[in-house]
Order: sequence, then structure tokens, then C-alpha cells
Amino acid sequence: MAEMGEATAGDRAVLCIGDIHGYISKLRSLWSNLEAVVGFDSFATALVIFLGDYCDRGPHTREVIDFLLALPSQYPRQRHVFLCGNHDLAFAAFVGALPPPPDGLPFSATWAEYALNEEREGWFKGEGYEAMHVQGRRWGGDMGGRFNPKKGMAYNGSIYDAGPTFESYGIPHGSADLAKAVPDTHKKFLCDLVWVHEEDNLLIDSPEGRTSCKLIAVHAGLEKSKSVEEQLKLLRARNTILPKVEQLSGRHDVWEMPKELSDKSTLVVSGHHGKIHIEGLRYIIDECGGLEQLPIAAVVFPSEMIVRDIDQIVAEC
Repeated sequence: MAEMGEATAGDRAVLCIGDIHGYISKLRSLWSNLEAVVGFDSFATALVIFLGDYCDRGPHTREVIDFLLALPSQYPRQRHVFLCGNHDLAFAAFVGALPPPPDGLPFSATWAEYALNEEREGWFKGEGYEAMHVQGRRWGGDMGGRFNPKKGMAYNGSIYDAGPTFESYGIPHGSADLAKAVPDTHKKFLCDLVWVHEEDNLLIDSPEGRTSCKLIAVHAGLEKSKSVEEQLKLLRARNTILPKVEQLSGRHDVWEMPKELSDKSTLVVSGHHGKIHIEGLRYIIDECGGLEQLPIAAVVFPSEMIVRDIDQIVAEC
């Protein structure tokens, strides 16, 4: 499910789509705008990289995943990459769709580092919690409607604002019945999400002309001061014994370009941070941040054009 197709990035347009967070109408509008901007023929063969966070905050997580699952059959010549976001990892953990740790340890081994937060975050203690990754327990927990100063609103269910995701499957927030209500196809989608995508020969139009570089796509970014290859090795392995994956959920430590990439032709693109930020070859594409009043966005290569769901674009005939 992570990838479809054969050609490299240099052979086609590359579209990187930021966090969707359960807003199906925004996703449909953005998709239409991308097709209009790129043109029918190029759009039909594009490499489309979704940067993660398909669920939570918005009301239509189920419909968003249905939309994504339908893309390979509707656009068979496109290539689709579905990255895992921190919200998706936690959702997968709650419904039993998270790949097991490769070393055979139980998911309960992920609890200890964050156990001091259990009471404050109201971790899930319902049916099945004993075998759940810590992020699943946090995701299905209950913040009691307390105010979230970062978002300027009350938490919607858990610290992940997971209430709308439960409701999109017809289940009240915090109910273990969600694991039964989520279709197997959706669980497989969540299980198959990749933590990083690497692509050679990404073309970019610059004032100096068209150039080629390596692309690394990861939901939050790469840690600035750690070995890039060690980080990539971790992400490729998808080791779920980690209680928190900084490259999927970090903030300040993953904002900037890693030092060792500063003089290399490597572009790092992510979502996660709730804004559009482009500095050199570091791209952050997440204008929405899960807020209803803000648009979802994408970046198109090689043109580097930013496209939003609210743009008024008319396709050329």
C-alpha cells in the first residue's frame, strides 16, 4: 500500500500533500486543484507523497482513508506513497494495526518512559489496553475537555483530539469497540504506512535553472544533530518498541535541516508543524494543523508551487 508504480521522481511531477486530519472536503478540493495546476497528463502519472496525519480533529477520518484507498484503482499510472504521522501511529496502536516490535518485546514495554503522564493525559484503560503501545493508550485517553493552549481550544477527547475519529466510525470516544468498527482494509492501510520515503533525482526549478537532488520525506523531519543514516535506518525498520519516534512527532529538534545535509543536494520535506515553512531545501508543508478554518496545502515539484484547497483554480481545456 505504501507505493505504487515504477518510474523515478525525475520522470514525473512530484506532489507532496500536507496533513489532512479528517477533512474530506478539503482533500477533494485540493486534489482537484492539483490536477488543474499540473495538467491532466502530468497529473495522471505523478508521484504523490502524502505526508501523514490522515485522522483526528476533522470529522471525516473514515471517508479520508476510503478516498486514499481508492486512488490506486482510480489513478493506476500514478505512484502513491502514504507516510505515517504521529496521529496515524497512535490510531493504529489503538485498533491493533501497529506492526509488532521486531525484537519480540511486548507493547507494554513502551509505557515506562511516559508513565508519569498517565494520570494527566487520562490514558485509555479499557478492554485491550494491556497489549497496547503507549501512543494508543494516549490516543484513546480522555483529557476531560481541558483547554489546549497551543490550539486555542478544548481537547476533543484525548490529547490527540481523537474524538472525531471515533465518531467517524460511529463509535463514542474512548470505546474499545472502535477496533471492531474499523474495517480490515483500513487497518491494513494503517499497518502498511511507511515512516520515511527516499527518492533520487527529484527535479527542482530554481533561478539557476533545473537541478536534481535527493528527496527525503518524513512526517515531522530529521533530528538536526544525529546521524542521518542512523535515523533513516531506524525509520526504514519501523521499530515499534520505541515509545516516541521523534521523526514522526518531534517539534524543535526536527525543524531545521540536519547539519550533515547542509552542504549536500538533499531536500527534506515534512508536514506536522502547522505551517508552511521553506528554507533552502527544508520544506514544511502543513498549513492546516488540523484546524477547520485553515487550508490544507501541497507543494508541486519541479515548480515548487504551493497549492491549497481554497485556491480558485480553473483547469485549462
